[in-house]
This record gives sequence, structure tokens and C-alpha cells, in this order.
Amino acid sequence: MNSSLHRPASWTRTLAGAILLASSLQAFAAASEYPAPAGPAQALRATHQRLSDKLGRSSFGRPVQLDSRETPDGLEGDIYAVIEHPLPEVRAAFTGPAHWCELLTLHINNRRCRVSTTPQGRETLTLYVVRRYDKPVDQAFELPFAYRVASATPEYLSVELSAASGPLGTNNYRVTLEAVAIDERKSFVHFSYSYEHNMMVRMATQAYLATFGRDKVGFTEVGKSADGKPEYIRGLRGLVERNAMRYFLTLDAYLSTDAADAAERRQRHWFAAAEQYPRQLHEIDLETYLALKREDRQRDGTGR
Repeated sequence: MNSSLHRPASWTRTLAGAILLASSLQAFAAASEYPAPAGPAQALRATHQRLSDKLGRSSFGRPVQLDSRETPDGLEGDIYAVIEHPLPEVRAAFTGPAHWCELLTLHINNRRCRVSTTPQGRETLTLYVVRRYDKPVDQAFELPFAYRVASATPEYLSVELSAASGPLGTNNYRVTLEAVAIDERKSFVHFSYSYEHNMMVRMATQAYLATFGRDKVGFTEVGKSADGKPEYIRGLRGLVERNAMRYFLTLDAYLSTDAADAAERRQRHWFAAAEQYPRQLHEIDLETYLALKREDRQRDGTGR
């Protein structure tokens, strides 16, 4: 005779409950192996925690970490930094393409910037970039960026600039800024600068950096010289590191001066910050830089 026919209903309910509990525990264990992906704010905070030791002993004299890489098709530079500005201040400064035009033209090679709106209502800014600071603006190439605020919440900011095509065989330019609050006075930011280029551009740039640009270096230490001084990375990664740092310093200069201040004060701030790293970033003297920027303002009627 089948003994299960004589088992009480309570025993059956207990057995069913045990099976259900075991299944729930198994599902929980499986879910623990594959945690739900964190949102962008949580991911950036996790990056801050991961880099906290490096930021604390940064060679830049401030909590800054710079990474660079050669991708299969181009170059990318990333800067992570703790800045002495609360997130609401960061959000106010970097929300709006006109603000970005003001800060991007602090860069030594950027001579003009224009804001416009497409027929579809998308905001764009066009940057006019010269190959060398001493080239006239009518020789500048145009770099039209689509501007987008990906996220602007009380806890997280993400702004993206993208350009599908660029000059001289370059394309897919991307500039991104992310920020989260550390506390009421500080924020953690991630600035990324990247672009792609074809093989001919890569080879031509490498040839230039191996000859006329052989003295140009980046920030990543790759060893020590015979006298014990640091040796820095050269070539394409050195190139993207220099440019990423120049652009990061435009963000810093824009944040560190009040909007009511004259443009020249921001320019002086940017130049002084760049001159802290003369081995990598020194190009011209202060008066020449200010004269070029003054000429740009007078030509374009941008005032101060």
C-alpha cells in the first residue's frame, strides 16, 4: 500500500514549504553571483573608492589620476579628480553649450567657438582649432560637436559632446564629463577625451612625434633616466595625455573664476595651471597667449 496516502495534510504542507524555501535560497545565491548593474552615479562613486589611494599620492600635486590608451582605431585619455567645488556648482557651470564654448576656447589652439541649434532642435557648438597656436584663425579647421546633457540630477551630472567627423582623417570625437558629490564641498569628476583616426593619420602623427616632436612627452612615468629623473611616455599616448590635461585644466579654470570675472582672468588661471607642468605643456609665454586670446575676443566681438 502507498504510505503517502496515510500522511497528514500538515506534513505535505511542511514538505512543500521546505521545497519552496530551498528554491528561494538557490535563486538568491544565483542572483548574488550576478548582481544587478549599478547606475552611473553608483559606478562613478565606486571608481572614486577604487582610485582613492592613487588620488591621495598623485604626482600632480593634487588629487588627479590620468590614464591613456591606444584603441584599435584611435586614442583615449581619461582624467579622474577630486575638486573643491560642490556638485550644484559643477552642474550650473557645465550645463549649457555657451558655457562650454567659453571654457573650450581657453585651450591654446582653440581660437573660436559658435553655438547653434539644428532644425531638429539639437544644440551644437562648433570649435575652430588651429594646428599651432601661431596659425591665423582663417586656417582653423571646424569641429562641430553635438551637445547633450545625458543626466543632471541632484546626485549625478553627465554631459556629452560628440563629433562624427573631424579634420585630416580623424573622426568620432567624444568629450564627456561625469561628476558626483563627495560631500557638501567636494565633487569627484571624470573627464574623457577620445577620437579615432585612419592608418595614414596614425603613421603621419607617429612620424612627426619621432622627429620634430621627439621632445614632447606625456605624464605617465615609464622609467628613470641615468640621473634618476623620471622618464615620461612619448608618442601617441603622450599626445593624448597632453591634450586631455589641457582640456581638464579649462574645466578647472572655468569653475575657479566667477562668471562676472573678465575672460582674461580665466585665461591667466588656465595658463598658470598649465605652467605647473612645463615639461609637458609649456608652449609660449603668458603675454603671447593673452595677446592671441585678446585678438580673438576683439575679432569676434565677445567683449571682456
